[in-house]
Amino acid sequence: MFSTHAKRIAALGAACAMLLTAAACGGSSSSSQSDGQTIISVNNTEPQSPLVPADTNEMGGGKVIRYLFEGLVSYDVKGKQHLEVAKSITPNDDATQYTIKIKDGWKFTNGEAVTAESFAKAWSYAANVKHAMKQASRMSIIKGYDELQDPNVADDAQLSGLEVKDDHTLVVTLDHPDSVFPVQIAHQSFFPLPSVAYKDIKAFGKNPIGNGPYKLKSWNVGKDITVVKNPDYKGSRTVKNDGIEFRVYTDENAAYSDVLSGNLDVLDEVPASAVKTFRSNKSVTAYSQPGSSYQGFVIPERLDHFGFDEEGQLRRQAISMAINRKQIVEKVYSNTKTVATDFTSPLVPEYSKTLKGEENLKYNPTKAKELWKKADAISPWSGSFKIAYNADGGHKQWVDAVSNQLKNTLGIDAQGDAYPTFSDIRERVTDRSISTAFRSGWMLDYPSAEDYMTPLYASASADGHGSNDGDYKNPEFDAALANALSQTDVAKRTEALRTAQEILMQDLPSIPLWCDNVAAVSAQNVKNVQFDYTNMPTYNTITK
Repeated sequence: MFSTHAKRIAALGAACAMLLTAAACGGSSSSSQSDGQTIISVNNTEPQSPLVPADTNEMGGGKVIRYLFEGLVSYDVKGKQHLEVAKSITPNDDATQYTIKIKDGWKFTNGEAVTAESFAKAWSYAANVKHAMKQASRMSIIKGYDELQDPNVADDAQLSGLEVKDDHTLVVTLDHPDSVFPVQIAHQSFFPLPSVAYKDIKAFGKNPIGNGPYKLKSWNVGKDITVVKNPDYKGSRTVKNDGIEFRVYTDENAAYSDVLSGNLDVLDEVPASAVKTFRSNKSVTAYSQPGSSYQGFVIPERLDHFGFDEEGQLRRQAISMAINRKQIVEKVYSNTKTVATDFTSPLVPEYSKTLKGEENLKYNPTKAKELWKKADAISPWSGSFKIAYNADGGHKQWVDAVSNQLKNTLGIDAQGDAYPTFSDIRERVTDRSISTAFRSGWMLDYPSAEDYMTPLYASASADGHGSNDGDYKNPEFDAALANALSQTDVAKRTEALRTAQEILMQDLPSIPLWCDNVAAVSAQNVKNVQFDYTNMPTYNTITK
Protein backbone atom coordinates (compact mmCIF):
# COMPACT_ATOMS: atom_id res chain seq x y z
CA MET A 1 0.00 0.00 0.00
CA PHE A 2 1.26 3.41 -0.83
CA SER A 3 3.17 5.11 1.54
CA THR A 4 4.24 5.82 -2.00
CA HIS A 5 0.89 2.55 -0.22
CA ALA A 6 1.47 2.28 1.43
CA LYS A 7 5.08 3.30 6.12
CA ARG A 8 4.04 2.73 3.12
CA ILE A 9 4.38 5.93 4.96
CA ALA A 10 2.01 7.13 7.13
CA ALA A 11 2.66 10.80 7.54
CA LEU A 12 1.64 11.92 10.99
CA GLY A 13 -1.41 14.17 11.30
CA ALA A 14 -2.72 17.55 12.44
CA ALA A 15 -1.19 19.72 15.09
CA CYS A 16 -2.86 19.03 18.40
CA ALA A 17 -3.48 22.63 19.28
CA MET A 18 -5.16 23.26 15.94
CA LEU A 19 -7.08 20.12 15.18
CA LEU A 20 -7.88 18.21 18.33
CA THR A 21 -10.42 19.06 20.97
CA ALA A 22 -9.36 20.53 24.28
CA ALA A 23 -10.12 17.24 25.95
CA ALA A 24 -7.90 15.37 23.52
CA CYS A 25 -5.01 17.77 23.88
CA GLY A 26 -5.16 18.46 27.55
CA GLY A 27 -7.62 16.01 29.06
CA SER A 28 -6.83 13.35 31.60
CA SER A 29 -7.27 10.37 29.31
CA SER A 30 -6.20 9.48 25.79
CA SER A 31 -9.17 7.23 25.20
CA SER A 32 -12.89 7.56 25.65
CA GLN A 33 -14.18 5.40 28.47
CA SER A 34 -17.75 6.68 28.79
CA ASP A 35 -20.42 4.07 29.53
CA GLY A 36 -17.74 1.52 30.31
CA GLN A 37 -16.32 1.63 26.79
CA THR A 38 -12.63 1.90 25.92
CA ILE A 39 -11.79 3.63 22.65
CA ILE A 40 -8.09 3.34 21.76
CA SER A 41 -6.59 6.54 20.29
CA VAL A 42 -3.98 6.22 17.52
CA ASN A 43 -2.27 8.57 15.08
CA ASN A 44 -3.27 8.94 11.44
CA THR A 45 -3.30 11.31 8.47
CA GLU A 46 -6.41 12.64 6.74
CA PRO A 47 -7.44 10.17 4.01
CA GLN A 48 -6.81 11.43 0.48
CA SER A 49 -10.13 10.04 -0.76
CA PRO A 50 -13.43 8.64 0.52
CA LEU A 51 -13.02 5.25 2.23
CA VAL A 52 -13.54 2.98 -0.79
CA PRO A 53 -11.13 0.00 -0.63
CA ALA A 54 -10.21 -0.06 -4.34
CA ASP A 55 -9.82 3.73 -4.50
CA THR A 56 -7.39 4.04 -1.58
CA ASN A 57 -3.64 3.64 -2.01
CA GLU A 58 -2.33 5.60 0.97
CA MET A 59 -2.23 4.90 4.67
CA GLY A 60 -4.51 7.65 5.94
CA GLY A 61 -7.44 5.79 4.45
CA GLY A 62 -5.88 2.34 4.37
CA LYS A 63 -5.40 2.11 8.13
CA VAL A 64 -9.13 2.66 8.65
CA ILE A 65 -10.39 0.51 5.77
CA ARG A 66 -8.58 -2.59 6.97
CA TYR A 67 -10.71 -2.50 10.15
CA LEU A 68 -14.03 -1.72 8.45
CA PHE A 69 -13.82 -4.57 5.94
CA GLU A 70 -12.78 -8.22 5.79
CA GLY A 71 -11.71 -10.13 2.70
CA LEU A 72 -11.52 -13.72 1.61
CA VAL A 73 -8.30 -14.27 3.56
CA SER A 74 -6.14 -12.44 6.08
CA TYR A 75 -2.68 -12.77 7.61
CA ASP A 76 -1.80 -12.68 11.29
CA VAL A 77 1.22 -11.11 12.99
CA LYS A 78 3.35 -14.14 12.11
CA GLY A 79 2.38 -14.02 8.44
CA LYS A 80 0.13 -17.06 8.66
CA GLN A 81 -2.87 -17.08 6.34
CA HIS A 82 -6.40 -17.41 7.72
CA LEU A 83 -9.48 -18.11 5.67
CA GLU A 84 -12.01 -15.39 6.45
CA VAL A 85 -15.04 -15.10 4.14
CA ALA A 86 -13.52 -17.86 1.99
CA LYS A 87 -14.24 -21.43 2.97
CA SER A 88 -11.77 -22.77 0.42
CA ILE A 89 -9.68 -21.57 -2.54
CA THR A 90 -8.87 -24.30 -5.05
CA PRO A 91 -6.58 -23.78 -8.09
CA ASN A 92 -6.52 -25.76 -11.31
CA ASP A 93 -3.29 -27.44 -12.41
CA ASP A 94 -1.61 -24.40 -13.99
CA ALA A 95 -2.87 -21.69 -11.62
CA THR A 96 -5.01 -19.98 -14.27
CA GLN A 97 -8.34 -20.61 -12.55
CA TYR A 98 -9.47 -20.67 -8.92
CA THR A 99 -12.73 -21.88 -7.43
CA ILE A 100 -13.59 -19.94 -4.29
CA LYS A 101 -16.19 -21.23 -1.85
CA ILE A 102 -17.82 -18.59 0.36
CA LYS A 103 -18.78 -19.21 3.98
CA ASP A 104 -22.40 -18.79 5.02
CA GLY A 105 -23.46 -16.27 7.66
CA TRP A 106 -21.26 -13.27 6.85
CA LYS A 107 -23.12 -9.95 6.70
CA PHE A 108 -22.37 -6.30 6.08
CA THR A 109 -23.24 -3.98 8.94
CA ASN A 110 -26.47 -2.98 7.16
CA GLY A 111 -27.63 -6.61 7.33
CA GLU A 112 -26.99 -7.51 3.68
CA ALA A 113 -25.46 -10.97 3.17
CA VAL A 114 -21.90 -11.22 1.88
CA THR A 115 -22.05 -13.48 -1.17
CA ALA A 116 -19.94 -14.39 -4.18
CA GLU A 117 -21.65 -11.54 -6.01
CA SER A 118 -20.41 -9.10 -3.33
CA PHE A 119 -16.86 -9.86 -4.46
CA ALA A 120 -17.44 -10.24 -8.20
CA LYS A 121 -19.27 -6.94 -8.55
CA ALA A 122 -16.74 -5.06 -6.39
CA TRP A 123 -13.79 -6.40 -8.40
CA SER A 124 -15.45 -5.55 -11.71
CA TYR A 125 -16.32 -2.07 -10.50
CA ALA A 126 -12.69 -1.55 -9.47
CA ALA A 127 -11.41 -2.76 -12.85
CA ASN A 128 -13.76 -0.65 -14.98
CA VAL A 129 -11.92 2.39 -16.33
CA LYS A 130 -15.08 4.48 -16.08
CA HIS A 131 -14.76 4.48 -12.30
CA ALA A 132 -11.09 5.58 -12.15
CA MET A 133 -10.25 3.53 -9.07
CA LYS A 134 -6.66 4.06 -7.90
CA GLN A 135 -6.17 0.33 -7.30
CA ALA A 136 -7.68 -0.73 -10.64
CA SER A 137 -4.51 -2.44 -11.80
CA ARG A 138 -4.83 -4.99 -9.00
CA MET A 139 -7.55 -6.55 -11.14
CA SER A 140 -5.35 -6.82 -14.24
CA ILE A 141 -4.61 -10.43 -13.37
CA ILE A 142 -8.26 -11.35 -14.02
CA LYS A 143 -9.47 -12.22 -17.53
CA GLY A 144 -11.42 -9.38 -19.11
CA TYR A 145 -9.49 -6.54 -17.49
CA ASP A 146 -8.13 -5.21 -20.79
CA GLU A 147 -11.64 -5.00 -22.24
CA LEU A 148 -12.71 -2.87 -19.28
CA GLN A 149 -9.99 -0.34 -20.10
CA ASP A 150 -11.82 0.76 -23.26
CA PRO A 151 -13.08 4.33 -22.58
CA ASN A 152 -16.33 3.41 -24.33
CA VAL A 153 -17.03 0.43 -22.07
CA ALA A 154 -20.41 0.30 -20.34
CA ASP A 155 -20.49 1.69 -16.83
CA ASP A 156 -21.75 -1.63 -15.46
CA ALA A 157 -19.53 -3.92 -17.57
CA GLN A 158 -18.20 -6.91 -15.65
CA LEU A 159 -14.95 -8.86 -15.73
CA SER A 160 -15.43 -11.84 -18.05
CA GLY A 161 -13.14 -13.91 -15.85
CA LEU A 162 -15.57 -13.88 -12.94
CA GLU A 163 -18.38 -16.42 -12.85
CA VAL A 164 -20.83 -16.45 -9.94
CA LYS A 165 -22.08 -20.04 -9.82
CA ASP A 166 -24.29 -19.37 -6.79
CA ASP A 167 -24.22 -17.27 -3.62
CA HIS A 168 -21.39 -19.37 -2.23
CA THR A 169 -19.28 -20.14 -5.31
CA LEU A 170 -17.08 -17.79 -7.34
CA VAL A 171 -14.93 -19.10 -10.20
CA VAL A 172 -12.05 -16.78 -11.13
CA THR A 173 -10.30 -17.20 -14.48
CA LEU A 174 -7.05 -15.29 -14.70
CA ASP A 175 -5.49 -13.57 -17.68
CA HIS A 176 -2.31 -15.53 -17.11
CA PRO A 177 -1.00 -18.09 -14.63
CA ASP A 178 -0.61 -16.61 -11.15
CA SER A 179 0.41 -18.91 -8.34
CA VAL A 180 0.43 -15.99 -5.86
CA PHE A 181 -3.28 -15.20 -6.38
CA PRO A 182 -4.42 -16.80 -3.07
CA VAL A 183 -1.98 -14.46 -1.30
CA GLN A 184 -2.80 -11.36 -3.36
CA ILE A 185 -6.51 -11.44 -2.51
CA ALA A 186 -5.67 -10.39 1.06
CA HIS A 187 -5.22 -6.91 -0.39
CA GLN A 188 -7.93 -4.39 0.43
CA SER A 189 -8.85 -3.83 -3.23
CA PHE A 190 -10.32 -7.35 -3.16
CA PHE A 191 -12.67 -6.57 -0.26
CA PRO A 192 -16.41 -7.03 -0.94
CA LEU A 193 -18.89 -4.16 -1.22
CA PRO A 194 -22.61 -4.06 -0.39
CA SER A 195 -25.06 -3.23 -3.19
CA VAL A 196 -25.75 0.24 -1.77
CA ALA A 197 -22.17 1.29 -2.64
CA TYR A 198 -22.94 1.52 -6.35
CA LYS A 199 -25.74 4.05 -5.96
CA ASP A 200 -23.24 6.80 -5.09
CA ILE A 201 -19.71 5.53 -4.53
CA LYS A 202 -18.37 8.84 -3.15
CA ALA A 203 -21.22 9.16 -0.67
CA PHE A 204 -20.66 5.53 0.32
CA GLY A 205 -16.96 6.23 0.90
CA LYS A 206 -17.84 9.00 3.34
CA ASN A 207 -20.04 6.61 5.32
CA PRO A 208 -18.74 3.12 4.43
CA ILE A 209 -20.60 -0.06 5.26
CA GLY A 210 -18.28 -3.03 5.68
CA ASN A 211 -18.08 -6.51 7.12
CA GLY A 212 -14.97 -6.08 9.26
CA PRO A 213 -14.29 -6.17 13.00
CA TYR A 214 -15.37 -2.53 13.39
CA LYS A 215 -17.97 -0.18 11.90
CA LEU A 216 -17.80 3.56 11.33
CA LYS A 217 -19.12 5.78 14.12
CA SER A 218 -17.98 9.22 12.97
CA TRP A 219 -15.64 11.05 10.60
CA ASN A 220 -14.72 14.63 11.47
CA VAL A 221 -12.69 15.76 8.47
CA GLY A 222 -9.25 17.01 9.44
CA LYS A 223 -9.72 15.87 13.04
CA ASP A 224 -10.54 12.21 13.61
CA ILE A 225 -12.25 9.04 12.46
CA THR A 226 -13.81 6.81 15.10
CA VAL A 227 -14.80 3.18 14.55
CA VAL A 228 -16.56 0.95 17.09
CA LYS A 229 -16.75 -2.80 17.56
CA ASN A 230 -18.94 -4.72 15.11
CA PRO A 231 -20.77 -7.32 17.26
CA ASP A 232 -21.68 -9.38 14.19
CA TYR A 233 -18.13 -9.84 12.90
CA LYS A 234 -17.38 -13.51 12.19
CA GLY A 235 -13.67 -13.47 11.34
CA SER A 236 -10.44 -14.49 13.03
CA ARG A 237 -9.38 -11.07 14.31
CA THR A 238 -10.27 -10.96 17.99
CA VAL A 239 -11.46 -7.53 19.11
CA LYS A 240 -10.33 -6.71 22.65
CA ASN A 241 -11.46 -3.08 22.87
CA ASP A 242 -14.64 -1.16 22.04
CA GLY A 243 -13.28 1.00 19.27
CA ILE A 244 -10.46 3.00 17.70
CA GLU A 245 -10.13 6.75 17.32
CA PHE A 246 -7.83 7.60 14.39
CA ARG A 247 -6.63 11.12 15.18
CA VAL A 248 -5.32 13.31 12.39
CA TYR A 249 -1.91 14.90 13.00
CA THR A 250 0.11 17.16 10.73
CA ASP A 251 2.94 17.54 13.23
CA GLU A 252 4.64 14.31 14.21
CA ASN A 253 6.28 15.93 17.20
CA ALA A 254 2.86 16.96 18.53
CA ALA A 255 1.77 13.31 18.26
CA TYR A 256 4.83 12.14 20.16
CA SER A 257 4.26 14.76 22.85
CA ASP A 258 0.70 13.50 23.24
CA VAL A 259 1.93 9.95 23.87
CA LEU A 260 4.46 11.22 26.42
CA SER A 261 1.71 13.05 28.30
CA GLY A 262 -0.76 10.16 28.10
CA ASN A 263 -3.08 11.94 25.67
CA LEU A 264 -2.53 9.48 22.79
CA ASP A 265 -2.46 5.73 23.25
CA VAL A 266 -0.38 4.55 20.28
CA LEU A 267 1.97 6.24 17.80
CA ASP A 268 3.06 3.91 14.99
CA GLU A 269 6.14 5.89 13.92
CA VAL A 270 8.31 8.06 16.15
CA PRO A 271 9.53 11.40 14.77
CA ALA A 272 13.14 11.87 13.71
CA SER A 273 13.67 14.11 16.74
CA ALA A 274 13.05 11.14 19.06
CA VAL A 275 14.72 8.20 17.30
CA LYS A 276 17.82 8.45 19.47
CA THR A 277 15.93 8.56 22.76
CA PHE A 278 12.54 6.81 22.44
CA ARG A 279 13.87 3.36 23.40
CA SER A 280 15.18 4.65 26.73
CA ASN A 281 12.33 7.07 27.50
CA LYS A 282 10.63 5.90 30.71
CA SER A 283 7.43 7.81 29.90
CA VAL A 284 6.44 5.42 27.11
CA THR A 285 6.61 1.79 26.08
CA ALA A 286 8.91 1.52 23.06
CA TYR A 287 8.79 -0.99 20.20
CA SER A 288 11.66 -1.67 17.81
CA GLN A 289 11.89 -4.59 15.38
CA PRO A 290 12.59 -5.27 11.67
CA GLY A 291 9.89 -3.94 9.37
CA SER A 292 8.57 -4.15 5.83
CA SER A 293 8.11 -0.55 4.75
CA TYR A 294 10.16 0.30 1.70
CA GLN A 295 11.41 3.88 1.30
CA GLY A 296 12.98 5.50 -1.73
CA PHE A 297 12.37 8.18 -4.32
CA VAL A 298 11.14 8.13 -7.91
CA ILE A 299 12.66 10.10 -10.78
CA PRO A 300 9.91 10.14 -13.45
CA GLU A 301 11.08 9.36 -16.96
CA ARG A 302 9.19 12.40 -18.27
CA LEU A 303 11.77 14.70 -16.63
CA ASP A 304 14.50 16.12 -18.87
CA HIS A 305 17.70 14.03 -18.77
CA PHE A 306 15.90 11.13 -17.02
CA GLY A 307 14.15 9.21 -19.77
CA PHE A 308 14.46 5.42 -19.77
CA ASP A 309 17.35 5.64 -22.20
CA GLU A 310 21.14 5.50 -21.86
CA GLU A 311 21.46 8.99 -20.40
CA GLY A 312 18.64 8.49 -17.93
CA GLN A 313 19.96 5.15 -16.78
CA LEU A 314 23.46 6.56 -16.26
CA ARG A 315 22.10 9.44 -14.19
CA ARG A 316 19.89 7.19 -12.04
CA GLN A 317 22.81 4.88 -11.32
CA ALA A 318 25.09 7.83 -10.56
CA ILE A 319 22.59 9.33 -8.13
CA SER A 320 22.06 5.98 -6.40
CA MET A 321 25.82 5.41 -6.00
CA ALA A 322 26.29 8.94 -4.66
CA ILE A 323 24.09 8.20 -1.63
CA ASN A 324 25.71 6.90 1.54
CA ARG A 325 22.68 5.07 2.90
CA LYS A 326 24.51 3.51 5.83
CA GLN A 327 25.70 6.89 7.05
CA ILE A 328 22.20 8.39 6.94
CA VAL A 329 20.67 5.39 8.72
CA GLU A 330 23.28 5.66 11.47
CA LYS A 331 23.51 9.44 11.86
CA VAL A 332 19.94 10.52 11.19
CA TYR A 333 17.92 7.50 12.26
CA SER A 334 20.06 5.79 14.91
CA ASN A 335 19.80 2.46 13.06
CA THR A 336 16.00 2.34 13.15
CA LYS A 337 16.07 1.52 9.44
CA THR A 338 17.62 -1.27 7.35
CA VAL A 339 19.70 -0.24 4.33
CA ALA A 340 18.07 -1.45 1.10
CA THR A 341 19.75 -4.27 -0.78
CA ASP A 342 16.86 -4.94 -3.17
CA PHE A 343 13.37 -3.63 -4.00
CA THR A 344 11.54 -5.58 -1.27
CA SER A 345 12.10 -5.95 2.48
CA PRO A 346 13.59 -8.44 4.95
CA LEU A 347 10.08 -9.63 5.86
CA VAL A 348 9.36 -11.44 2.60
CA PRO A 349 10.82 -14.88 1.85
CA GLU A 350 12.26 -13.70 -1.50
CA TYR A 351 14.37 -10.91 0.03
CA SER A 352 17.92 -10.86 -1.31
CA LYS A 353 21.28 -9.26 -0.52
CA THR A 354 23.10 -10.65 -3.56
CA LEU A 355 21.32 -9.55 -6.73
CA LYS A 356 23.16 -8.97 -9.98
CA GLY A 357 23.61 -5.21 -10.18
CA GLU A 358 23.69 -4.81 -6.39
CA GLU A 359 26.58 -2.38 -6.81
CA ASN A 360 24.04 0.21 -7.95
CA LEU A 361 22.78 0.44 -4.36
CA LYS A 362 26.23 0.76 -2.80
CA TYR A 363 28.00 4.03 -2.00
CA ASN A 364 30.69 4.56 -4.62
CA PRO A 365 31.41 8.28 -5.16
CA THR A 366 34.18 7.65 -7.69
CA LYS A 367 31.96 5.52 -9.92
CA ALA A 368 29.05 7.94 -9.44
CA LYS A 369 31.14 10.84 -10.79
CA GLU A 370 32.27 8.71 -13.73
CA LEU A 371 28.70 7.77 -14.69
CA TRP A 372 27.45 11.35 -14.33
CA LYS A 373 30.27 12.53 -16.61
CA LYS A 374 29.29 9.94 -19.23
CA ALA A 375 25.70 11.17 -19.07
CA ASP A 376 26.91 14.77 -19.51
CA ALA A 377 28.74 13.69 -22.66
CA ILE A 378 25.37 12.64 -24.09
CA SER A 379 23.52 15.78 -22.94
CA PRO A 380 25.02 18.32 -20.50
CA TRP A 381 23.20 18.72 -17.20
CA SER A 382 21.78 22.05 -16.12
CA GLY A 383 19.38 23.15 -13.43
CA SER A 384 18.61 21.85 -9.96
CA PHE A 385 17.80 18.31 -8.87
CA LYS A 386 14.87 18.41 -6.44
CA ILE A 387 13.28 15.72 -4.29
CA ALA A 388 9.68 16.50 -3.32
CA TYR A 389 8.40 15.35 0.06
CA ASN A 390 5.56 16.00 2.48
CA ALA A 391 6.62 18.21 5.37
CA ASP A 392 4.16 16.53 7.76
CA GLY A 393 5.88 13.17 7.55
CA GLY A 394 9.36 13.60 9.01
CA HIS A 395 11.21 13.40 5.67
CA LYS A 396 13.11 16.69 5.71
CA GLN A 397 16.18 15.30 7.46
CA TRP A 398 16.85 12.46 5.05
CA VAL A 399 16.00 14.56 1.98
CA ASP A 400 18.45 17.22 3.11
CA ALA A 401 21.09 14.57 3.81
CA VAL A 402 20.64 12.94 0.40
CA SER A 403 20.67 16.34 -1.33
CA ASN A 404 23.93 17.30 0.40
CA GLN A 405 25.54 14.04 -0.64
CA LEU A 406 24.48 14.59 -4.26
CA LYS A 407 25.91 18.11 -4.16
CA ASN A 408 29.22 16.97 -2.70
CA THR A 409 29.68 13.95 -4.94
CA LEU A 410 28.21 15.04 -8.28
CA GLY A 411 28.84 18.76 -7.99
CA ILE A 412 25.25 19.68 -8.82
CA ASP A 413 22.64 21.82 -7.14
CA ALA A 414 20.34 19.44 -5.23
CA GLN A 415 17.67 20.29 -2.69
CA GLY A 416 14.42 19.22 -1.13
CA ASP A 417 11.06 20.50 -2.30
CA ALA A 418 8.61 20.49 0.61
CA TYR A 419 4.82 20.18 0.29
CA PRO A 420 2.78 21.02 3.40
CA THR A 421 0.90 17.73 3.70
CA PHE A 422 0.85 14.19 2.38
CA SER A 423 -2.40 14.90 0.52
CA ASP A 424 -0.81 17.89 -1.22
CA ILE A 425 2.06 15.92 -2.67
CA ARG A 426 -0.11 12.90 -3.49
CA GLU A 427 -2.47 15.02 -5.57
CA ARG A 428 0.46 16.29 -7.64
CA VAL A 429 1.89 12.80 -8.02
CA THR A 430 -1.49 11.31 -8.93
CA ASP A 431 -2.33 13.88 -11.61
CA ARG A 432 1.26 13.79 -12.93
CA SER A 433 1.73 17.54 -12.49
CA ILE A 434 4.78 17.11 -10.27
CA SER A 435 7.94 18.16 -12.12
CA THR A 436 10.64 16.82 -9.83
CA ALA A 437 11.75 13.58 -8.24
CA PHE A 438 9.56 12.64 -5.28
CA ARG A 439 9.75 10.45 -2.19
CA SER A 440 8.02 7.12 -2.40
CA GLY A 441 7.24 4.34 -0.02
CA TRP A 442 5.40 1.07 0.15
CA MET A 443 4.03 -0.89 3.06
CA LEU A 444 3.59 -4.58 2.50
CA ASP A 445 0.01 -5.69 1.80
CA TYR A 446 0.69 -9.42 1.95
CA PRO A 447 3.88 -11.44 2.54
CA SER A 448 5.21 -11.80 -1.01
CA ALA A 449 7.87 -9.96 -3.01
CA GLU A 450 5.26 -9.71 -5.77
CA ASP A 451 3.44 -7.08 -3.72
CA TYR A 452 6.35 -4.69 -4.21
CA MET A 453 6.71 -5.47 -7.92
CA THR A 454 3.30 -5.54 -9.60
CA PRO A 455 1.83 -2.38 -8.02
CA LEU A 456 4.99 -0.28 -8.28
CA TYR A 457 6.70 -1.36 -11.50
CA ALA A 458 4.39 -3.34 -13.81
CA SER A 459 3.27 -1.55 -16.97
CA ALA A 460 -0.34 -2.33 -16.08
CA SER A 461 0.09 -0.21 -12.93
CA ALA A 462 1.32 2.87 -14.84
CA ASP A 463 -0.62 5.85 -16.22
CA GLY A 464 -2.82 6.21 -13.17
CA HIS A 465 -4.03 2.60 -13.09
CA GLY A 466 -2.06 1.74 -9.97
CA SER A 467 0.88 2.90 -7.88
CA ASN A 468 3.52 2.94 -10.64
CA ASP A 469 3.75 6.71 -10.22
CA GLY A 470 6.86 7.09 -12.35
CA ASP A 471 5.09 5.33 -15.25
CA TYR A 472 7.95 2.86 -15.65
CA LYS A 473 7.32 0.46 -18.54
CA ASN A 474 9.71 -2.29 -19.49
CA PRO A 475 8.34 -5.29 -21.43
CA GLU A 476 11.34 -7.34 -20.29
CA PHE A 477 10.43 -6.78 -16.66
CA ASP A 478 6.75 -7.49 -17.33
CA ALA A 479 7.68 -10.79 -18.99
CA ALA A 480 10.01 -11.76 -16.15
CA LEU A 481 7.33 -11.02 -13.56
CA ALA A 482 4.71 -12.97 -15.52
CA ASN A 483 7.10 -15.92 -15.69
CA ALA A 484 7.60 -15.79 -11.93
CA LEU A 485 3.88 -15.82 -11.26
CA SER A 486 3.39 -18.81 -13.54
CA GLN A 487 5.66 -20.94 -11.35
CA THR A 488 3.71 -23.15 -8.95
CA ASP A 489 6.95 -24.46 -7.47
CA VAL A 490 8.06 -22.08 -4.71
CA ALA A 491 11.80 -22.43 -5.40
CA LYS A 492 11.35 -21.75 -9.11
CA ARG A 493 9.08 -18.79 -8.40
CA THR A 494 11.65 -17.31 -6.01
CA GLU A 495 14.40 -17.59 -8.61
CA ALA A 496 12.19 -16.03 -11.28
CA LEU A 497 11.32 -13.12 -9.00
CA ARG A 498 15.04 -12.66 -8.48
CA THR A 499 15.48 -12.31 -12.25
CA ALA A 500 12.73 -9.68 -12.35
CA GLN A 501 14.42 -7.75 -9.53
CA GLU A 502 17.73 -7.75 -11.37
CA ILE A 503 16.07 -5.89 -14.26
CA LEU A 504 14.84 -3.29 -11.78
CA MET A 505 18.33 -3.08 -10.33
CA GLN A 506 19.65 -1.93 -13.72
CA ASP A 507 16.78 0.41 -14.60
CA LEU A 508 16.23 1.90 -11.11
CA PRO A 509 12.63 3.06 -11.69
CA SER A 510 12.83 3.96 -8.01
CA ILE A 511 15.98 4.65 -6.02
CA PRO A 512 15.78 2.28 -3.01
CA LEU A 513 17.07 3.78 0.23
CA TRP A 514 16.06 1.66 3.21
CA CYS A 515 13.26 -0.22 4.91
CA ASP A 516 11.67 1.27 8.00
CA ASN A 517 11.97 -0.83 11.11
CA VAL A 518 9.12 -0.73 13.57
CA ALA A 519 9.85 2.34 15.69
CA ALA A 520 6.72 3.00 17.70
CA VAL A 521 5.57 3.95 21.18
CA SER A 522 2.51 3.60 23.35
CA ALA A 523 1.36 5.19 26.58
CA GLN A 524 2.45 3.31 29.70
CA ASN A 525 -1.02 2.01 30.55
CA VAL A 526 -1.59 0.47 27.12
CA LYS A 527 -1.33 -3.30 26.71
CA ASN A 528 -1.21 -5.98 24.00
CA VAL A 529 0.42 -3.89 21.25
CA GLN A 530 1.57 -6.22 18.48
CA PHE A 531 2.86 -5.48 14.98
CA ASP A 532 1.98 -7.35 11.82
CA TYR A 533 4.04 -7.93 8.68
CA THR A 534 3.04 -4.46 7.43
CA ASN A 535 4.73 -2.65 10.37
CA MET A 536 1.29 -1.65 11.64
CA PRO A 537 0.01 -2.22 15.17
CA THR A 538 -2.88 -4.67 15.39
CA TYR A 539 -5.24 -2.11 16.86
CA ASN A 540 -7.94 -4.71 17.53
CA THR A 541 -5.77 -6.43 20.18
CA ILE A 542 -4.90 -3.29 22.16
CA THR A 543 -6.37 -2.85 25.64
CA LYS A 544 -5.87 -0.57 28.63
